[in-house]
Amino acid sequence: MNTLSSRAVVLLGVLATLVLTGVSLSVIVLTGIGTSLGGYGFPAAARCTVPALTGTLVSVTTTDMGGPMMRGSRGMGGMRLTTDRATVQHGQVSFLVTNAGRLTHEMVILPLPGTQVAGTLIASRDGKINEASSLGEAAATCAEGEGQGILPGSSSWVTVYLPPGRYELSWNLPGHYEAGMYTQLTVT
Repeated sequence: MNTLSSRAVVLLGVLATLVLTGVSLSVIVLTGIGTSLGGYGFPAAARCTVPALTGTLVSVTTTDMGGPMMRGSRGMGGMRLTTDRATVQHGQVSFLVTNAGRLTHEMVILPLPGTQVAGTLIASRDGKINEASSLGEAAATCAEGEGQGILPGSSSWVTVYLPPGRYELSWNLPGHYEAGMYTQLTVT
């Protein structure tokens, strides 16, 4: 074997070792993310078995970056509540809520009276808004309705009848509303 081909064989061997080592490290890193990212113990969202939901489906996603939750600072700390649509037809509406953040979340459906705008409710001293007029909530990990909150990487769902009007979808855990966890849904 000449010098050029023996160098090529050595180079290919080194590259193969690097590739295999890189793949092994990637597998270790990716495997560890599911159970220990930030100490939050992310359950896999795919582990939630969501039943067939009736009516119009609205997909809701919550995200956060684990940053500070500052009063009146929409989106500070990466706090967001987003929907896949801003308007739906009246009738039965199902909300599939997926927590893509690092903190536990929930979703509450509140009617918006008159000309009130989403995000303008005043939180009490405990950092929560009054949800006495709630029409429903998704706050149970891998289950429907009320619960102890949606764990990171998991989903919850709720189905309600919504007449025409404007509604605020919000997270009502302490400080989340003020950090920007709300959006408006119009029902025609």
